[in-house]
Amino acid sequence: MVAPVQSFANPAADDGIGDASTGRDPSALDEVGALTRETLGERVTGELRALLVAGRLAPGEKLSLRRVAEALSVSMMPVREAVSRLAADGALEVLPGRAVRVPVLRLAQFRELTRVRLVVEGFAAEEAAKAANEAEIEEIARHEAAFRQAASADPPDAAGAVAANRNLHFTLYEAARMPTLVEMIERLWLKAGPILNLDMRHEPRRLDGGSAVVSHAALLDALRRRDPQAARAALEADIAAAAAHIESTGGLAP
Repeated sequence: MVAPVQSFANPAADDGIGDASTGRDPSALDEVGALTRETLGERVTGELRALLVAGRLAPGEKLSLRRVAEALSVSMMPVREAVSRLAADGALEVLPGRAVRVPVLRLAQFRELTRVRLVVEGFAAEEAAKAANEAEIEEIARHEAAFRQAASADPPDAAGAVAANRNLHFTLYEAARMPTLVEMIERLWLKAGPILNLDMRHEPRRLDGGSAVVSHAALLDALRRRDPQAARAALEADIAAAAAHIESTGGLAP
């Protein structure tokens, strides 16, 4: 992510006034709070990231930067900044003529991404089973119940299931107490989210009585028993079943 440009000028240089309470010049660290406020570019990035992870932007879909700017009531500059950040993460791609689209994963790319997710997210589940407190486990249980309810609705509530699935997974990962690990997983979901959640939205077979319901229940049971290996196995089964189903649909590029 591109960091906002920071000024390293001495804040006392303009008026020559130091910190009277300590007898020293103000430190640059005193100004950090003002520099960490979210920029418009970061806000636009967050909105687009959420759409990608939720599968609201489909693989191959082209984005109109002007339309994004109008929808978010911002100028083109923060939109271009957000696109640059997401392109650097591989979540968007800039085509000749400056067109922007959601990448279409090739089969080999998707398989590699799945293998990495199995390792990284499986490890997070294992660590969460050891570190999660009761409140976090109960929050995961609420998301599991919400997913089950959305999946069993007639017709299945695909949007509700996608949201509950995302909430369940990231509550689990955050319970591992490893912020760097969560950042890594978010980057993986930026690439996987469009195809994974688009498939969930358009394939009710993945919901009502599907493998995700079974895997989520097994995961919750493992967390309550504080069984790291069982938690990892349930999470890996969830990822592997979804990946196998997507490959079977033929929606990936050769």
